Amino acid sequence: MSDANGGMPQLEALAQYVKDLSFENPNAPRSLAPQSTPPNINVQVNVNARDLGPGEYEIDLTLEGKAGEGDGLLFNFELVYSGVFRLANIPQEHIHQVVMIECPRILFPFARSILANAVRDGGYPPFLLQPIDFAALYQARVSELQRQGAPMNS
Repeated sequence: MSDANGGMPQLEALAQYVKDLSFENPNAPRSLAPQSTPPNINVQVNVNARDLGPGEYEIDLTLEGKAGEGDGLLFNFELVYSGVFRLANIPQEHIHQVVMIECPRILFPFARSILANAVRDGGYPPFLLQPIDFAALYQARVSELQRQGAPMNS
C-alpha cells in the first residue's frame, strides 16, 4: 500500500519518555499485609496528541488507577508516557487514526512495564495491565463526539 506520491506509509518513533509518574502507597506498611480478597483495581486510559509540525506528533498515553478504596486503598498511580512520532506518506484522512490508535499501541508495552515495576517496587506483586484495544477506544470516542456534534480533532 502506497500513497498517491508513490512512497510507502511510514510511522517512526523518534523518542519515548516518562512525562509524569506518580505512585502513592498511603497505607503502607499496613496495606502490604496479605489481603483476604484481591483488591478492585480501576484504570482509566486517555490518549492525547499534539501536532509538533509537518508530519510530527507528540502522543501522551495517560494511565491512572487505584487498587482498593477508602481505608482499604492499597495504592494509586498516574503515568503519562509520551512519544514523538514522525508520519510520512500517510493519506490525510488516515492520519488521525494512526496518531490515536497506532502510536499509543507502540507506547503501551513500555508504559505497562513501567507500571508493573512501580507497583512491584511499592511492595506488591507486579500489576500486569491487560492489553488495550486502542481501535475500540478510538471508535467509542468518535461515536461520542458525533453524538455531541463536536469536531474530530482530539
